[in-house]
Amino acid sequence: MQMRDEELAEKLRARRQPCIATYGGWVEEIDQARGRAVMSFVMKPEFCHSVDIVQGGFITGMVDAAMSHALIARIGLGIAIPTLEIKVSFLEPGHPGRFLAVGEVVRLGGAVAFMEGTLHDEKERLVARASATARIIRQRKA
Repeated sequence: MQMRDEELAEKLRARRQPCIATYGGWVEEIDQARGRAVMSFVMKPEFCHSVDIVQGGFITGMVDAAMSHALIARIGLGIAIPTLEIKVSFLEPGHPGRFLAVGEVVRLGGAVAFMEGTLHDEKERLVARASATARIIRQRKA
């Protein structure tokens, strides 16, 4: 029996990875039927490469996390998701503050998934758009 969306979101929040916690990451919404995840993040001034522009690796990390969580939403827990390739278009500079990332599964195969994501700042500006291909590694049952 599949768990409800909010139950899965709670499980993901409870097992939040240290890198997600470092970014102030939080699972806001999960939609298993659509393969969609919404996450919020808080970027601190320490994540900036210049006076107040968030370094691109952190921008990439936020949108990548949302895309990975979308895949977990679609498939379920018990998978590893190494990224095979990722493309990020940086559309606006990101400044310290709150960000909202949305990840969606575009196409799902047996061993590979294609995902897309967006990242908006607290002023609702589209900061980045990304696409990624990931390998799906399912846990073996004992």
